[in-house]
Amino acid sequence: MNPPVPPSVPQSIFPTAEEDAKLGNTPTAVPQTEHPAYRLAFQDADFLLREDLRPVRFQLELMKPEVLLAEADIHSTFVFYGSARIPSPEEAPALIAAAETPERKAVAARLARNAQYYDVARELAVKVSTFCKDGERCFTVCSGGGPSIMEAANRGAWESGAPSLGMNIVLPHEQVPNPYVTPGLSFQFHYFALRKMHFLMRAKAVAVFPGGFGTFDEFFELLTLVQTGKVAPLPILLYGREFWNRVVNFEALAEEGVIAPDDLKLFHFVETAEEGWAIVKAHYGL
Repeated sequence: MNPPVPPSVPQSIFPTAEEDAKLGNTPTAVPQTEHPAYRLAFQDADFLLREDLRPVRFQLELMKPEVLLAEADIHSTFVFYGSARIPSPEEAPALIAAAETPERKAVAARLARNAQYYDVARELAVKVSTFCKDGERCFTVCSGGGPSIMEAANRGAWESGAPSLGMNIVLPHEQVPNPYVTPGLSFQFHYFALRKMHFLMRAKAVAVFPGGFGTFDEFFELLTLVQTGKVAPLPILLYGREFWNRVVNFEALAEEGVIAPDDLKLFHFVETAEEGWAIVKAHYGL
């Protein structure tokens, strides 16, 4: 005769949040229950969107990806920054052909010239996604989740059979996540500041490709954080020496005394996936 099976011990004596929500729904329609004031606070979207609830929305936007990434066992990332406008090599000829004026053709030609970095980002993502140490993945590709360089990064991870993150941002014109982001790791942010925090909270290396205001914002904030000791030094790979030296005079900043000469050592100019990956491996002794 088998001994009786003891009753299972509940994890909590309190109802779950889902059970709480059901308990809060009353079928009795009276003026008091029909008024918005009677709604449970966490079910009241109008209340959560009030101006004075902004700090709570900050907290939720910080917390949701943190919880889901922890549940997915993702603890270190390789972050890719770069333009949403640079075409893939396959798209470049059509971009130039569609330009209607000499000025637009010149711009399209410059974008097409940087199309090589789509393939570089894709190749680099393959290298970092397939690297494991002691049987564990050391780097998970993380991008802004959009097109162009971001798509290339997620695509490289996808082609390797590895998961990758996409951190989309709400913009005036809809930005759909690129199809290579792992669905369960695709996040949407309203606040740029919190998105940038999540880019770096698990970052072990950052690759910065040619880009515009958004890329500048992310890149220079990262440099500031390392320069001021807010984050530990990490490999920062700056792809496209010709592009970056044309749009930013780094040497002049040091010559003017507004940064220290050693600050120019915070990042590395690189051109190929192999060159960038070698710097990361050397930094961590891999």
